[in-house]
Amino acid sequence: MSFYIYDLGFLVLFGIFLTIFLYKNRKNLKREGIMLLYRTQIGVKIMDYLSKRYKKTLGKFEWVIIVFGYLMMAGGIFVFIRALYLFSKPEVVQAFKIPPLMPLIPYIPELFQVDFLPPLYFTYFIAILAAAAIPHEFFHGLFARVKNVKIKSTGFAFLGPFAAAFVEPDEDKVEKMKPRDQIPFLSAGAFANILTAVIFFFILWLFAISAYSPEGIVFGSYSVTVLPTENITITDNEHYVSINEGVNLTEIIYNNQSYYIDEIDKDREYNFAFHDSPALRSGLSGVIIEIEGMEIRDEDDLNNVLSKYNVGDDVTIITKLDSEKREYTLNLDASPGDEEKPYLGISPYSPEGFGNLASMRSEMLFFRDHFTYYKPRIATNLTIFIFNLLWWIILASFGVALVNMLPLGIFDGGRVFYSTIVWITGSKKIAKKAYSLATYSILAIFLLLMIFWAIHIF
Repeated sequence: MSFYIYDLGFLVLFGIFLTIFLYKNRKNLKREGIMLLYRTQIGVKIMDYLSKRYKKTLGKFEWVIIVFGYLMMAGGIFVFIRALYLFSKPEVVQAFKIPPLMPLIPYIPELFQVDFLPPLYFTYFIAILAAAAIPHEFFHGLFARVKNVKIKSTGFAFLGPFAAAFVEPDEDKVEKMKPRDQIPFLSAGAFANILTAVIFFFILWLFAISAYSPEGIVFGSYSVTVLPTENITITDNEHYVSINEGVNLTEIIYNNQSYYIDEIDKDREYNFAFHDSPALRSGLSGVIIEIEGMEIRDEDDLNNVLSKYNVGDDVTIITKLDSEKREYTLNLDASPGDEEKPYLGISPYSPEGFGNLASMRSEMLFFRDHFTYYKPRIATNLTIFIFNLLWWIILASFGVALVNMLPLGIFDGGRVFYSTIVWITGSKKIAKKAYSLATYSILAIFLLLMIFWAIHIF
C-alpha cells in the first residue's frame, strides 16, 4: 500500500487531535489580529537556567550571531534578486512551476508535479516544522534572557491551517534597550536555523555513507554539447531513444558532423544537442552494472574498464532498469575531446536556464558522485524515507534562516535592519525611512516575482 494512504490518515488524525486539544485548552487560545495564539510556559525555565548558568559563554557568541545575521540578510536579498532575474525567463518558470512565494506545505512536489524535489509528506512536514521552529524560537528566548529580557510566554500561532512557534519577550524591556543590544537576540533565531542545517547535514552525510553503497553508473542524459543556432542544418532523419521516456530526436548537421536534438528553438542564440554517440544509437538506459562481465560500481570502475578497450571495439553492457536486466552491444566511438580515448557518450546533464534546479539535490550532496547509483543496503523504502526527511530538514532550516532575515517588517530581519540603522546613525527618523524603503523594495520584488510567474506559467 502506498505510504500516502498512511500519511493522509496521519494528517486526519493529527487534525482531529489538534482540534480537540485546542478546544479543551481554549482558555490559553486568544486572537491577536488575524492570528490565534496558544500561549504556554514550555521551555521558559530551561531558558532561564541556561542563560544564568552560561551567561558569559553565550555572551561571547553575540558577535558571531550578529555577523551571521547580516550574512543571512545579504544572502536572502541576493537569492530573491537572483530569483527575480531567473523568473523573468519563461523556461525557468515552466521548469520550476511552483509559485515563488508559496509557503512550505505538505505535498508541494506532488501538487505541482515537479521532479527536482523529493516527496513532502505530512509526516515530513511535522518533523520539519519542529526542527526549524523549536531551535529558532528557543535561541530567541535564550539570548533575550542573556540580555535580562523576561520571556512572558512561549507557544504556537495559527493562521488557518498554517502554524508557527513563537517566544514572547517583554516588549517594554526590549524598547528600552540600546539598538545594538537588540540585534543579537533578534538574529539568534536565524543562527539557530543555520546550526540546525549544519548538524543535520553531518547526520545526513553519516547516514548516506553507512546506509548506501555504490551499485552502478546512473546517467541523466546522453552526451550533449552547445551549438550556435544559425549554423545548424536540420535533416529529415529521426532517431528514437528511450532514456527515461522514449522521444524522437531529429538529426542536425553542424561542421559536417551529425548531432541530434529534441526540439530546436530558433529564437535562441544557442541550442543543446546530443552527440551521435554509442549510448544514443543503442538507446542505452538504466543503471550500468556490468561491462564485458566486469562489475561496475562507480565512475572509477567505468573508467578502468573502458581504458582496456580501443576506439572501434564492441563491448557488451548490462544495465538494470526497474529490477529488469538489459543487455546492449555498443561499438565504442572516439571521445570528442580525445580521438584515441573510447567513450560511451553519457553525462549527468542538466537542462538549460534553471538546470541547476534539476540537480539541486545532487549538488548539495557533494560527497556523492553524480554518476554513481547508490543502493540502500537494507530496507530500501525506509532508507529513502529517512534520507529525504534529513534533506528536507536541511533545506527548510537554511531557507527559514534566509527568509527570516530579509529586511521586511514582518520578519526578524526587519527589526534587525531598523535597529542597525538607529545604531549607526543614532536617528530613529532616518531608521524609519530606511526601514520603509527596504520593506517596500522587498515587497516590490515579491510582487514582480508573482507577476512573472503568473505571466509565464499560463
